[in-house]
Amino acid sequence: MNVKTKRILAVSIISLILILSLIVVFSESRASNVDGQLTRIACLGDSITNMTQYPVDYQTLVGKNSVVENFGYNGATINFYSDRPYFFSDEYRSAQNFLPNIVIIMLGTNDARSNGNQQIDQIVGDYEHMISRIQNFGSSPKIFLVIPPPIYNNTLDLNATVLTQEVIPRIQQVANETGLPLIDVYTPMLDHPEYFPDGVHPNNEGAQIIANTIYYALTSNSK
Repeated sequence: MNVKTKRILAVSIISLILILSLIVVFSESRASNVDGQLTRIACLGDSITNMTQYPVDYQTLVGKNSVVENFGYNGATINFYSDRPYFFSDEYRSAQNFLPNIVIIMLGTNDARSNGNQQIDQIVGDYEHMISRIQNFGSSPKIFLVIPPPIYNNTLDLNATVLTQEVIPRIQQVANETGLPLIDVYTPMLDHPEYFPDGVHPNNEGAQIIANTIYYALTSNSK
């Protein structure tokens, strides 16, 4: 066997090994998806979910065995009688089609608008109705409710007092009545207006705190 023939044979063998390796990796990947090995995590919320790094940071924390999808809807409320109720949004329907194993809901900030107080009593019933529908998703997901971060001085007509005195107590009531876990991202971000350039939406540092808080809460809950 001459040198040229040996080289051709060596290249062929290497190519075959690479092809077989790719087939194995591809097969394992397909098997992982078919067998449901990947945990599908849906992040439901408003612009604090949709427009910040929190879902991306959370994906990094949970690693490659989970897939985190962002279903945030800017301006979304719990209240069905607002201009942008989350329950009637395309993002809600997309989350349902995603068939999540875990659903994280962080809503309530936009329910603290100064002009929305007349509908504040709707929050408990509307939230519980949405939760009951999510529990009936085909994937029967575990649901985690999140107390949203604080509101600071802003030009978005969002009121910190309404959030703390009206909205958050109703979210806590919903958690108590449904028996669902409640994650508090409000407390670790209290007295830190530097995390909120516009008074409402967290910067990258603030988003990382949200992701960390949710991650540790879910990790503790799974033990």
